[in-house]
Amino acid sequence: MRVVILDDGYDHYEAERAILAPLGASLVLSPCRGDAAAVRAALAGADAALVRESPVDAAAFAAAPGLRGLVRYGVGVDNIDLAAAAARRIPVCNVPDYGVEEVSDHALALLLAAARRLPMAEARVRSGGWGVPRAAPVFRLAGGTLGLIGLGRIGSAFLRKARALGFARVLIADPGLRRPPEGCELADALVVAEQADAISLHAPATPATRHIVDHAFLVRMKRNAVLVNTSRGALVDEAALAAALHKGLILGAGLDVFEVEPLPADSPLRGAPNLILTDHAAWYSEAAIVDLQRKAAEEIARMLRGEVPRHQVNRWE
Repeated sequence: MRVVILDDGYDHYEAERAILAPLGASLVLSPCRGDAAAVRAALAGADAALVRESPVDAAAFAAAPGLRGLVRYGVGVDNIDLAAAAARRIPVCNVPDYGVEEVSDHALALLLAAARRLPMAEARVRSGGWGVPRAAPVFRLAGGTLGLIGLGRIGSAFLRKARALGFARVLIADPGLRRPPEGCELADALVVAEQADAISLHAPATPATRHIVDHAFLVRMKRNAVLVNTSRGALVDEAALAAALHKGLILGAGLDVFEVEPLPADSPLRGAPNLILTDHAAWYSEAAIVDLQRKAAEEIARMLRGEVPRHQVNRWE
């Protein structure tokens, strides 16, 4: 059997080989780098595939009649045409249970850094300055309101850690959540915008969540509020956020994900004040990479053995 890895990037693939070799499966590394034609060529004749960033569209699935399953290295499956895969009864899976601690740590770090204006303070000291600038006030988080948009694994881990900061209230906007965790309240997204002092995004990218943080959302936020996004770039209207920061409509923000990655040189975010930008690195730790590669390969092995995969994200009747 032939298992294709679309795109390179990891130091080695020993975990995948160790898990798949007993099944008689060989690994083929195909650095497609987003080239649709290269993806089609790589998948032709493949029994299964592990996917990083390159898009897998309907034409790619049509070129792979023997494909028995596909696993995305990660949580988001935006780059895979799930409907096209389902039409051909090809299960598509992700790895939703890796990097939970890392991403929630990163979200908390972005929140604290933006709320405390740490980049501004660090730059001030490096340039020889000293003293608290009263024109750029810092506000206490304890006693305030925390808002979450989405509450999956990472959102839940973030909530567990953020509770230690002493928020008096927690508002959660998640249409799939029937009962909130103890001490939390369900709320509409715009209510979260209006009442929260800190907002962290943990929702998937769907047509319903695209630009959920837009101009209308931002103008409702408090002037002292901080926004954090470690989920998907499409959740935030980046031009609207940059404008809101320039106008002082909110205190600050921290982003690890963007609509276009890498972040374009002409992005309006680059010049926005009190905005912390990281390079989609929230997932990363050495332990997380080990978990991701192992769990992705184990899911491929289950499908090749004819077993039901654990984390299938597309369905058909």
